Amino acid sequence: MPEEYRSLATHLMMVHTEGELTGADDYTQVFYNLAPNAYEKFVCCERAAEEVQHYELSAEVLAGLDVDTSGMLAQHFQQRPYYANELVRGVRNWMERGIFSFLGEAVVLEHLLEFQESSYEPFSEIFVKQIIKDEHVHVAHGFRIIRDACGTDAGRQEAQQALDRLWPHILGLFGRDESKRSALYVKWGLRKTTNGELRRHFVRKILPKLSALGLVVPEMAVLAAEQS
Repeated sequence: MPEEYRSLATHLMMVHTEGELTGADDYTQVFYNLAPNAYEKFVCCERAAEEVQHYELSAEVLAGLDVDTSGMLAQHFQQRPYYANELVRGVRNWMERGIFSFLGEAVVLEHLLEFQESSYEPFSEIFVKQIIKDEHVHVAHGFRIIRDACGTDAGRQEAQQALDRLWPHILGLFGRDESKRSALYVKWGLRKTTNGELRRHFVRKILPKLSALGLVVPEMAVLAAEQS
């Protein structure tokens, strides 16, 4: 295995593996405390358990590259250097939690759909096996929260306020357009697209869903101008 390929694959998997474990912390430390009822608290616990399972699958792949991730389990989330989650820690209410899962976890899903075609087969296999299926459920849960809220004018207004605040941060989850590392991932087949390309794909994909809910983001005006 070429050294550059090994280094890139290891870095990509470390980011993902930390992200899965930090995702479990997010569900138990942030979303659980915002949940409006016992059922939603139960769902948060289910999602956290799935994130830990995803961590375990990813840790096994890294072990194949002689990388030991067991120390992550004892770390506070702020001690994990690869995966920043300031956005989640800033979620202020249940509606913002819904927007994050509907859109923020949809960003994660777009990355995972690329990872399932990764040139490093041990990595790609875990997404086909379980992770992508579970992540679809996470996104659907967020969508349900927002869809139900948008059933009333007051709820839609609250959802729009959450979207207005979080949308720029959600787009930021893709990383820098000019990232040299993302270009190298594409070069070696670890990913199919760069950060900027994947962001543009996501925006085109998500705008009709937001429009159907009666929600608005600035990119809708840009798209309308291009089509006129």
